[in-house]
Amino acid sequence: MVILPTYMDHRSYPKQIVGIALKVASTLAFTAMATFVKLLSDRYPVGEIVFFRSFFELVPVLVWLIYRGSLTTILHTRQLPRHLFRAATRTVAMFSGFTALSMLPIADAIAIGYAMPLLTVVLAVVLLGEKVRIYRWSAVVVGLIGVLVILSDYVGVGSSPERNATGALVALAGASFAALAATQARILVRSDSAATVVAYSAAFIALVSLATLSLGWVVPGVGDAALLILTGVFGGIGQVLVVTSFRFGDASTIAPFDYTSMVWVLAVSLLVFGTWPTGTVLLGSAIVISAGLFVIYREHRLGIDRAQSKRVQMPTTPLT
Repeated sequence: MVILPTYMDHRSYPKQIVGIALKVASTLAFTAMATFVKLLSDRYPVGEIVFFRSFFELVPVLVWLIYRGSLTTILHTRQLPRHLFRAATRTVAMFSGFTALSMLPIADAIAIGYAMPLLTVVLAVVLLGEKVRIYRWSAVVVGLIGVLVILSDYVGVGSSPERNATGALVALAGASFAALAATQARILVRSDSAATVVAYSAAFIALVSLATLSLGWVVPGVGDAALLILTGVFGGIGQVLVVTSFRFGDASTIAPFDYTSMVWVLAVSLLVFGTWPTGTVLLGSAIVISAGLFVIYREHRLGIDRAQSKRVQMPTTPLT
């Protein structure tokens, strides 16, 4: 008599591969978006770029909903205040992130942004009451040390004078607010669809960024207008790909591939902008990524342990 554990079911492997492919594709979409933002940031106000990013993000999301036949339910929610709070935090995160991209090399800005999933663990404990044990706390501490290593290139003793310390701190603030938005999303998706969560925040950010019109926008030419629109379209495509990827596999299997974005960012940094991060930034990035991968691994192990515990308590069907 053999008991076949569900987490070892080989039939799930093809689906997992699809999920991984979608996740990697999402990192390409988000890297393209960040590249466009960086290219535009020296000619257009941040508020204008944020508007195009959020407004045109809705285009692929709406196409996706029409394809799924669920467009009419996109605004159905009983948690409007929480949607607005998440949208407000994501607004600050987006403004901060785009400002950081305008002030820092693209690889450095993305590397500091990797603090977000680590900070999400901390906020999940504080705001959601989740239990985090010593292994994950250790990984978070190590990861944050990695962030400090990256920041040492910008602030403190031995920092490079040509480095923009303000930009580095703005990037860290953006990661913090993105983590806060992520904790709210974890609550919202328990009752609302992911598309609803995206739609509310995108609409809110578009309205807030539109208010910066009075601060002076620049009328774009045809080429720049296309880049501005593509910033939103690729951001929306990335959102759709991320949401869809988790329908094909476990989060603990798919999430680590988010860090493939550093490969694309390094390529863009060298080929498009002619820059390469310092050894300090690369070392700090490696520490942060390693810590993030360990957190994901622990989540995976805990999920397996819970599944095994349930199987011990519940009758199983033998396979002969």
